[in-house]
Amino acid sequence: MGLSDFVRKAERTINKVGRERKTAKGWRPAITGFSGYGSVDRVHVLGRVLMQDPDDAADTAADAPGTLQEEAQRGWRQFITTQVGDHPVTVRVGDRVVESRTNDNGYIDVLVADHGLLPGWNEVTIEAEGADAVQARVLIVGPSTRIGLVSDIDDTVMVTWLPRAMLAAWNSWVRHTNTRQPVPGMAEFYRELLRNHPGAPVVYLSTGAWNTFETLEAFMATHSLPDGPMLLTDWGPTPTGLFRSGPEHKKVQLRNLFIDFPDITWILVGDDGQHDPLIYGDAVFEHPDRIAGVAIRQLSPGEHVLSHGTATAREAIDPEGRMGVPVILGADGHELLENYRENPLPVLEGEDEGAGGAAGAGGAAGEAGGVAGEDTSANEG
Repeated sequence: MGLSDFVRKAERTINKVGRERKTAKGWRPAITGFSGYGSVDRVHVLGRVLMQDPDDAADTAADAPGTLQEEAQRGWRQFITTQVGDHPVTVRVGDRVVESRTNDNGYIDVLVADHGLLPGWNEVTIEAEGADAVQARVLIVGPSTRIGLVSDIDDTVMVTWLPRAMLAAWNSWVRHTNTRQPVPGMAEFYRELLRNHPGAPVVYLSTGAWNTFETLEAFMATHSLPDGPMLLTDWGPTPTGLFRSGPEHKKVQLRNLFIDFPDITWILVGDDGQHDPLIYGDAVFEHPDRIAGVAIRQLSPGEHVLSHGTATAREAIDPEGRMGVPVILGADGHELLENYRENPLPVLEGEDEGAGGAAGAGGAAGEAGGVAGEDTSANEG
């Protein structure tokens, strides 16, 4: 038995004991609905079931949702959870009712075909045994949509300085979640991108943990960043290692976007603090007809040191066009916007028809493939 297998077994044992003890104390399963995505043919419904203290549930219900103030808690509290695995769930999408179960880590990823939802944001219902039903949002991207935006989160729109271990732990686990700062100018940059490409869905692709989903949603709204589903991941041991591979997660989810939306060409936005230039470069090499352009935020030497220990970028990106698509570089959103105005990305034929009126909002989450009612376990990626 490898170390990762041992850690996974220990994690399951600890979680089982914790679930039994919390059930004895009156705790109940509680559902968190994540924002899902889909086309007019099929939709991913995403969520998670965790144990919740009834007193905490009452306090949460008393607060007005949707701002960072309600999410102002010590970051580590988001990660101390007891998941409810292999638990019966019911998903209601329009007239469709699908029965499924959570995976080992309590995640829900149900793919529903022939759902009948119209393009734009819709609400679906997730129910779980012993839990109150919740509404989850899903974005249906219209069939006429021709361009979309994929954005990293950490150090692209939100100052994080990942993944230097101590700083990452401090920023994610210790600092109050409402003290995180946006990268200057990114909201303005995205606003102009979406004004020039109306109806483009936005997908946030990050190696951040699903535990931070609600905090990140509030962060985006507070700082006027565009609305869109997030492709996050589950921190913890996997069959192949103690931690999930961030670059592999991004590569898999990008491929899923290409599969789920075969007629959409994507603008990819990230930073050079870690692996985005390499990941995006590989995407252009493998799928040159699916990438409209790349924008990279260039960290300062000091930010690079905090991010990965050296004063220069790990992987450089070529600004001269040898990548094969337009490339925009800038130290922050203001500089990216300035360079974008000097070298605007091309408008694709037919893209002005939009995504069913859902300008600046969209996305995808989870593994591609499957049939109606299938639990695709997106969070294993």
